[in-house]
Amino acid sequence: MAVEVLEILLGSKARARLMRFFILNPEKEYLFSEIVKKNLLKPGEVRKELNSFKKIGFTKEKKRKNKKLYQLNGEFSFYKEIEKLIMGSGISPQCKSLKNIKKIGNVKVALTSGIFVNNSEKLDLLLVVDNVNRVKLRNLITHLEAEVGKELRYMIISSEELIYRLDMLDRFLINLFKNEHKLLILKTPKIKRMITRIKKQ
Repeated sequence: MAVEVLEILLGSKARARLMRFFILNPEKEYLFSEIVKKNLLKPGEVRKELNSFKKIGFTKEKKRKNKKLYQLNGEFSFYKEIEKLIMGSGISPQCKSLKNIKKIGNVKVALTSGIFVNNSEKLDLLLVVDNVNRVKLRNLITHLEAEVGKELRYMIISSEELIYRLDMLDRFLINLFKNEHKLLILKTPKIKRMITRIKKQ
């Protein structure tokens, strides 16, 4: 299901993003300012949706040290139905920032796994980059986390380190390439040959 469909069904991008955010972080409590920052939304949009969520019981509101905290209400009547809708909509279609990966430096490999493909891998994003621009990298991760709805588990290494670790039969990386994933970028003949060989094992 494309993200546009989910946004239409739920009424807006802000509502779809915030519902995903709370569904994916059910045990956590957030300040209003944290919700705005993490989801890259306008305060007015967030306030409107939080008021609606509170009204129907989708979220709980608490006070601690005179500050309001917001959390998913696990006892919400349609929790399971909403969770199924959110998770069934898929992650990757809404991650428009993935197309900006190539802007962070000389990218040799970009691989998505974990939350992007709904598997249990301990890594969501592998970036093999030479001469990485740290500012653009942080900006990329910030936007991706807002689109995904939670903090990403990512690794960034150089092409030299990747080749070394694969030569040393690094089990973590080998399993990552052997298990379910999606390759967004794959450059350099030597790395291509190594990954192809791993997949055939």
